[in-house]
Amino acid sequence: MSQQTEDLKEESLVSHLIELRSRLIKAGSVVLVLFICLAPFADFIFSQVAMPLMKQLPEGSTMIATQVASPFLTPFKTTIFAALFLAMPVVLFQMLSFTAPGLYDNEKRFAIPLMVSSVLLFYSGALFAYWVVFPLMFGFFTSAAPEGVSVMTDISSYLDFVLVLFFAFGMAFEVPIATVMLVWSGLASVERLAASRAYVLLGAFIIGMLITPPDVISQTLLAVPVYLLYECGILLSRILIKKNKEEKDADEPSINP
Repeated sequence: MSQQTEDLKEESLVSHLIELRSRLIKAGSVVLVLFICLAPFADFIFSQVAMPLMKQLPEGSTMIATQVASPFLTPFKTTIFAALFLAMPVVLFQMLSFTAPGLYDNEKRFAIPLMVSSVLLFYSGALFAYWVVFPLMFGFFTSAAPEGVSVMTDISSYLDFVLVLFFAFGMAFEVPIATVMLVWSGLASVERLAASRAYVLLGAFIIGMLITPPDVISQTLLAVPVYLLYECGILLSRILIKKNKEEKDADEPSINP
């Protein structure tokens, strides 16, 4: 009997590993196809990523490449991250499909809107950084250069810098998802989260100080949206709790006197 149980466990593990490999191959294939399609436009993609800084550079200043392979590797690296960025919905869908068999029906119903919201919020954070934060931040940096100093940024250093900020703002905009998950899992109540507003605001500025450049503009542009999204998360949590309570009350059989 014990031998049969062990065999079943082993077969279950193997089947899960095969399923995981299949999902990883599908996600990786989408990223690869997107990269192949975007590769001919690598220089154009990098020029668009560098546009916020290029517009703020003084007249006559340009970006430079301090390493021999940077003119080739930097656009190549940009294209890889662009393909991964565009393929994120498919990657998350494959992750959800892998975990779906272990979820309850109410969890499955909750997981799909959560995944869609997570993707949209991450994209919103990255676009907010590109269209709002970068122009203000790079304008401040270039104007703060001492007299006689030419601002010429290395393309590789610039790409590493903006990728960190893209990821930071994308993850920061996931605050409503984290808030709803805390309430949904029972780790925190809405009342407790509402009472922690002051600590969240302080923590947002501390996080902004740690992961953004040392200027007030970028720190504030990260901290304020995080706090506002935290408030949105509390509001959504209240709505979900109310909805779940109404569904439970409707499912309970009525007791006749």
